[in-house]
Amino acid sequence: MTAYIVRRLFATLPVMAVVAVFVFFLVRFAPGDPAAIIAGEDATADAIAAVRAKLGLDRPMLEQFVIWTLHLLQGDLGVSIFSDLPVSRLIEQRLEPTVALTFSTLFVAVALAIPIGVIAAWKARKLVDRLAMAFAVLGFAMPVFVLAYVLIWLFSVKWGVLPVQGYSPISQGLWPFLEKLILPSVALGVTYMALIARITRASMLEVLAQDYIRTANSKGLATDRVLLLHALKNAAVPIVTVIGIGIALLISGVVITETVFNIPGLGRLTVDAVLKRDYPIVQGLILVFAAGKVLVNLAIDISYAFLDPRIRY
Repeated sequence: MTAYIVRRLFATLPVMAVVAVFVFFLVRFAPGDPAAIIAGEDATADAIAAVRAKLGLDRPMLEQFVIWTLHLLQGDLGVSIFSDLPVSRLIEQRLEPTVALTFSTLFVAVALAIPIGVIAAWKARKLVDRLAMAFAVLGFAMPVFVLAYVLIWLFSVKWGVLPVQGYSPISQGLWPFLEKLILPSVALGVTYMALIARITRASMLEVLAQDYIRTANSKGLATDRVLLLHALKNAAVPIVTVIGIGIALLISGVVITETVFNIPGLGRLTVDAVLKRDYPIVQGLILVFAAGKVLVNLAIDISYAFLDPRIRY
């Protein structure tokens, strides 16, 4: 087991190296000149050139990449062009809202999706199954921002039971923290939930057709025991896989959701940095998101070894 984990850890290193190279050149070749934006609309060519020299953008691309890589290996993500603050500090300041939104969304999605998928498989091709899958398809097809505005109109504008926007740190109290996460978590979680529910149903249908499930039923075991202890446990690998894949949906969804609900997280920081062409922040954020995705995939790979010991070898 230890050897398997070590192999998976080392496999993440070349992935992050490729991501770092891709991020650097992608941002550099994107349209727009940050020096011109900083200098202002009425700036002269000499003023723009001076700003570009100050930022080091006038150096050869390869030299810029070597300098950036050396700083990155020391844990230095650079300094924001506009705020003149370390990128790592800006990310640290915005990290809590995004982490809170991500985990609350995961909780909502998984808590809804797995029961829906299990029930749909148990009642396959019946009305309950059709209704569950129709709800899943509708949830997956509906854009996050549309559902977000619908929830805001219902629960905030019409009924006034939940706040419209904002974020409260958990240090200010548990309920203020939770009530401002409910709507964004549901808006983002419904799309994610639909994907997990469909895969759960498909995986459960395959397992429920196995001989050992018929044997368990013939022994007179309770239905919930057969579904949860025998079927769901053996159907867990595909479900865990799609949960990991869905993290990519969360990364893009967080940007939209934080913008709609005015949550000061990494999503909002990403939008602001892209609009301003703030290279260091954009690079740092993409690396953080990519590292998060790689770590999630690593955790899923390790979980396979616990769910199915054959994978270790």
